Amino acid sequence: MQIIPKKEKQKWIVFIVSILIFIVAFILSISLGQRQIAFSTTLDAIFYYDETVTEHIIVVTSRLTRAVIATVIGTSLAIAGAMMQALTRNPLAAPDIFGINAGAIFFIVLAITLFSVDSLVHYMWIAFIGAAIAALCVYFLGTVGTGGLSPIRVVLSGAAVSALFVSFTQALLVVDEQRIQSILFWLAGSVAGRSMDMLLPILPFILGGGLLSLLLGGSINVFLSGEDVATGLGQKIALLKILIGVVVVLLAGGSVAIGGSIGFIGLIVPHIVRGLVGPDYRWIIPVSAFIGAGLLLLADVVARFLIMPQEVPVGVMTALIGTPFFIYIARRGLS
Repeated sequence: MQIIPKKEKQKWIVFIVSILIFIVAFILSISLGQRQIAFSTTLDAIFYYDETVTEHIIVVTSRLTRAVIATVIGTSLAIAGAMMQALTRNPLAAPDIFGINAGAIFFIVLAITLFSVDSLVHYMWIAFIGAAIAALCVYFLGTVGTGGLSPIRVVLSGAAVSALFVSFTQALLVVDEQRIQSILFWLAGSVAGRSMDMLLPILPFILGGGLLSLLLGGSINVFLSGEDVATGLGQKIALLKILIGVVVVLLAGGSVAIGGSIGFIGLIVPHIVRGLVGPDYRWIIPVSAFIGAGLLLLADVVARFLIMPQEVPVGVMTALIGTPFFIYIARRGLS
């Protein structure tokens, strides 16, 4: 009989607990809302849907869809953040911190205001392009000159690119005041009012990015041991960096196309997970996926009740949670 090492057993326990946290958060998301619906009625709506029952319609067409979309976005942002932190070796790396989300949002707003684009499929491709351009800008600014890519330089580059795209976005909104009200709630980041029709065109790209991240876990471990060591072991560093970039663009761009600007999930979750399972990316990626989904689901539940009968955009909730964490990591990691 094979004995499982203590550290491996602990990782399995964390993995199982992360799944349970996600399941509990998902159940709370479909059970709680401004209209109280009994849990038994919620289960009936899922397994024995009756379109003539109002509660069933609310659960299936609103809460269940909302929970699924929050799951996809939370998972995507958490994995993207973990991959960015591995690529840059920077504790502050995340799609929103380094301007990836801001780039995707700017290009979508640009398409809406100047070209009246209103197709989700177009939003998807535009978000991918914006995320890719922002990532390339950060990488270029961080590597130009002597010294190469360092944690301080990449943070400054990300802050500069993020500020640039945010300023451009605000300028476009000022120019097109008629559309500003319809865009602002989306810019704040939300999973409310989304439909499965919005998710399905993007889902294959997000699933592809998530699967690729799982396949790269072992290679990332080697890469983090040092580029010289990785090269000596036959790893193609340039190809690995490109693949990590592709994963980040697919996951971050897809998330923005669905939910808008939802920040700090990609920053918070990988740090929590590394503290629980260690530096092994074969564990960090799957555990981050479940913790990220659970965290965004719980943030969305709280957002429904904070200022009832109105709702706080979930992007605001994640910012309230993430800002103190960002300050803590910045003081610890860059001191």
